[in-house]
Amino acid sequence: MRVRVNSKYKYEPVIMDKCNPANTGLEEGDIVKVINKHGCPPANMMGQCYVEKDGKFMGMVCTNSLVKR
Repeated sequence: MRVRVNSKYKYEPVIMDKCNPANTGLEEGDIVKVINKHGCPPANMMGQCYVEKDGKFMGMVCTNSLVKR
């Protein structure tokens, strides 16, 4: 799945995100915004993207974990 930067999605983690302890603070059903970080790979690179929740950076997740609202 491809996502668009600055769009909001519902977070429904796939098994890869459930097993990844680096994604702290995100829970199933959270509304997140896809962002690009300066100096980092852009969204959709290798099926991953960076997200923020309520303006706070939350980390990298699989694009398959994001569902259109």
